[in-house]
Amino acid sequence: MIDWLEAHMGTCAFVTYFNIECPGCGIQRAFIALLRGDLALSFRFFPALLPYLATILLMVLHLIFKFKNGAQYAMWGFMLSVGIMVVSYIIKLVP
Repeated sequence: MIDWLEAHMGTCAFVTYFNIECPGCGIQRAFIALLRGDLALSFRFFPALLPYLATILLMVLHLIFKFKNGAQYAMWGFMLSVGIMVVSYIIKLVP
């Protein structure tokens, strides 16, 4: 399955048209590295992947189990993921 994902990775339209990476560039490579078990490489490709996946898992569990503050935790997880993504994007752009 991992080989299939690597063979069918999408291309970034932002890179194609503007020749710079978008804030989401690297998420596919990070997910494949995570599936391979390489946590450090996954973090280098896209640092927000783990908080993002944890937030999605929390949201799904909240839909099933109706946690008392589940919506708030999901909101904070989303804000953390976006914050990490923005900071890492700024770091990528600054030489």
